[in-house]
Amino acid sequence: MDKGNGVEATRSSIEMENSVADEELEDRASLLRIVETFLRLFPIALCVTALVIMLKNSEENEYGSLAYSDLGAFRYLVHANGICAGYSLFSAVIVAVPRPSTMPKAWAFFLLDQVLTYIILVAGAVLAQVLYLAEKGVPTAAWNSVCDSFGSFCHKIKASLVITFVAVVCYVLLSLISSYRLFSKYDAPAPLNKPNKDIDNVAAFNG
Repeated sequence: MDKGNGVEATRSSIEMENSVADEELEDRASLLRIVETFLRLFPIALCVTALVIMLKNSEENEYGSLAYSDLGAFRYLVHANGICAGYSLFSAVIVAVPRPSTMPKAWAFFLLDQVLTYIILVAGAVLAQVLYLAEKGVPTAAWNSVCDSFGSFCHKIKASLVITFVAVVCYVLLSLISSYRLFSKYDAPAPLNKPNKDIDNVAAFNG
């Protein structure tokens, strides 16, 4: 009788530990979903702001006129920010709804997050290079600094560049989260140096 009570107590304690572990996993998954949703919503405001700043970026003075459409790098930044803003809104709606995470869904988010991260990163890197040339010029090619004559234009480029790189940080974090979600679905690889029980048994029998 006492033995039966001990077995039931052990079983109940194990079940309680399992329920506590399940609750902890659910709380962790819920917290991760909240963080991921925020990281997908925040770039919408960033990308739209950077896009609007660049679209309205133009200056005209006695030296001439400049507009964002004069350079392909600026046009690419506008398109990249628009694509990222649309994707962020679409993915945030999907993530915010608590649904079971399937393998195709995990792979889709992983690949799309990687692609969008590189798109916005390239846009920021190209814009940073163009801004550097606009500020410093190329003395060996008799190319003077553009920012000396179009200061307001360059200031707006800097603002758009800073905002874009903040969006890049958000997408890098999203890439890490989607990578974690995907690869956590796979089992850990078996150890390579696992001893073969059959060989050990045969050796022990022959000995």
